[in-house]
Amino acid sequence: MSHSGELTPVEEHLAEILATITPLTPTGLGLDDIGGLVLAEDVSAVSALPSFDNSGMDGYAVRVEDVAAATEEKPVTLPVTAEVAAGDTGAYALQPGTAIKIMTGAMLPHGAEAVVPVEWTDGGSARVSIRAGAAYGNAVRLAGEDAKAGEVLVTAGTRLRPMHVAVIAAAGRGSVLVRPRPRVVVLSTGNELAEPGTPLVPGRIWDSNSFMLAAAAREAGCLAYRQAILPDHPDQVLPAIEDQLARADLMVTTGGVSMGGEHDVVKAALQQLGTITFRKVAMQPGMPQGFGTIALPAAVTPEAAAGDRVPIFTLPGNPVSAYVSFQVFARPAIAALQGYDGLGLEKVQAELTGPLRSPAGRRSFLRGVLDRAAGKVTPLTGQGSHQIATLGKANALVVVPEWVVQMSEGDTAEVLVLP
Repeated sequence: MSHSGELTPVEEHLAEILATITPLTPTGLGLDDIGGLVLAEDVSAVSALPSFDNSGMDGYAVRVEDVAAATEEKPVTLPVTAEVAAGDTGAYALQPGTAIKIMTGAMLPHGAEAVVPVEWTDGGSARVSIRAGAAYGNAVRLAGEDAKAGEVLVTAGTRLRPMHVAVIAAAGRGSVLVRPRPRVVVLSTGNELAEPGTPLVPGRIWDSNSFMLAAAAREAGCLAYRQAILPDHPDQVLPAIEDQLARADLMVTTGGVSMGGEHDVVKAALQQLGTITFRKVAMQPGMPQGFGTIALPAAVTPEAAAGDRVPIFTLPGNPVSAYVSFQVFARPAIAALQGYDGLGLEKVQAELTGPLRSPAGRRSFLRGVLDRAAGKVTPLTGQGSHQIATLGKANALVVVPEWVVQMSEGDTAEVLVLP
């Protein structure tokens, strides 16, 4: 464990976190289970897509010269020699001077050069009257038109959305390698905390942090587990942390890490585990931060522990500090566990509708309401790190750089859009 009294820049703290994270080992999963996960391999087309020439419309497969003279006034009539439905695997050949009725997606008969849409005909079954000519390739989907054999369709590192799942299925893959959904365990400490839904006595508050952080982890694509409230006693905090390690890819604690005091129970407990750095980060809210890794109890030697360590964030106890810290530091770490770089909060520029202040030497993340259509952001009143009601009204964080102490109405600010 180390502890420095100097302020650490936000980027430096984040860089040290990301340098510690190792992506989770990929696992093979079926298509029903991969939505929202990050692909760990390139998926290529095994064969051309589509794999055969097929009809793009319901109509009639024809030779171009047989219908070239067709007009509304003088339709061309051809005998219909067969009908091909989608999924029909039979071999059909189109003879000159004839037509074959064909459905959308059906394999194009040998010798056919175009498809006349049914709307250009009388829809006949034995004979068809065609009222317009068709150019070569009309309403025909050629083999390989969508993708060539061997073409990479979805690249490793892609978070799989519904359209990606469709492409993987269309390529014929029944399963793919993905990074598993990270498992995040959240623990709150504090003698002052009570479970929501229970009676409150003077001096106590309902625990909101653990529910908030578990929800934030789920929003970031994780499986989140919330551990019951822990009292401010190292002898109870340490066993609770050890008990949760087996089901955690990442742990988040909140509370018990202030910069001094006898009730810093998380800090005291973690002195007996792992390598944790507690520091003051040059930010507001969220100055007291802790991060490191904890060896799994089963890893009894340093060599064994090297690959069996769980990252742990020790976040401040004030709810706004905990929330901002999660979004700025834990969310990128969750992305890194998945080998993914797309979880960062969206950044936009917006015009301030009112003035704001910020302490020198710290980067402020101030709650605000962003009006994207108007390109404006309104700083909220009540920016104390304990003021959770204001957090519930915010949809963005206004970022004030370390060297700026005040901004005026009309100034352009960087804004992080909250997920």
